[in-house]
Amino acid sequence: MRPGIAIAFTAFLMTSSASLVHAQEKVLNLYSARHYQTDEVLYSNFTKQTGIKINRIEADDNALFERIKNEGKNSPADVIVMVDAARIWRAEIEGFFQPVQSKILNTRIPANLRGKDDGKGPEWFGFSTRARVIVYNKETVKPADVASYEALANPVNKGKVCTRSGSHPYNLSLIGSMIERNGEKATEQWAQGMVANFARPPRGGDTDQIKGVASGECGVAIANSYYYARLLRSTKPEDIAAMKNVGFIWPNAKTTGTHFNIAGGGVAKNAPHREAAVKFLEYLASDEAQAYFADGNNEWPAVQSVKVKNPALESLGKFKMENVSIASIGKNQIAAQRILDRVGYK
Repeated sequence: MRPGIAIAFTAFLMTSSASLVHAQEKVLNLYSARHYQTDEVLYSNFTKQTGIKINRIEADDNALFERIKNEGKNSPADVIVMVDAARIWRAEIEGFFQPVQSKILNTRIPANLRGKDDGKGPEWFGFSTRARVIVYNKETVKPADVASYEALANPVNKGKVCTRSGSHPYNLSLIGSMIERNGEKATEQWAQGMVANFARPPRGGDTDQIKGVASGECGVAIANSYYYARLLRSTKPEDIAAMKNVGFIWPNAKTTGTHFNIAGGGVAKNAPHREAAVKFLEYLASDEAQAYFADGNNEWPAVQSVKVKNPALESLGKFKMENVSIASIGKNQIAAQRILDRVGYK
């Protein structure tokens, strides 16, 4: 073999070997709107069990949406995870997911926590749930006066109500479900009543609302259940003292049921590592991962057979879930935002 040919052949072999190693590398590219440090254990356990390395991009939902749109067909995303029904619905409408046929997922994840199946498999799956609950100051508010979302807009609660921004996805989803249940006119009247009853302009996160109730700045507030459970589990003296002043209610328990939300995701439309992506979703539905959602971030498992061993969650008891579809909540987002704008619910 002539020297030039030998060199070229050697270079070819080296390039081919490098390409082969790259092709065989076990990788999963995860785009996630979850920002919980406790999820690190989930990711590391998946890698230990499968040998698949997770490359993670974390950002809020709007930033992820823009990134995926800009990347287009060349997006390296394998799995997209969102933490709100409205966001998941939006991702589905934007065409970010692909259908998945998985016996494991279809068996373990309840039908009401999966996307619509047109015969090719659902495009998304919910892996944990959280409820939008009411907390109140035990000294200044009677539980009977704040037993439902609708009751918060009653004159008896004037100057007592605190919430985060109405335009936050958690509240948009709640309002979207109210539109579905009560209609736009009644929901707008409710929103007007809420604005009239504010103790202060909407600000901060859900933890801020609960602490505002504890301090007496607020009489009543709306928050996601896992924030409440997180404070219940806190060992900080100031949190322990504060929570003694805070009462808890499952809203609409005797009527339509409490609004709940989900964290979930699906396989990205152009996933370069589809097999790894499906494995990851199936892992999130495993007993181990489901139990960790409950213990690590105080969320309820989507898989009903998994037993919760979180004392804070167990202390909240059982609740009646509202019967409103994820798709309905999603499609009502525009109407919800218009209502907020009209009544000045910032």
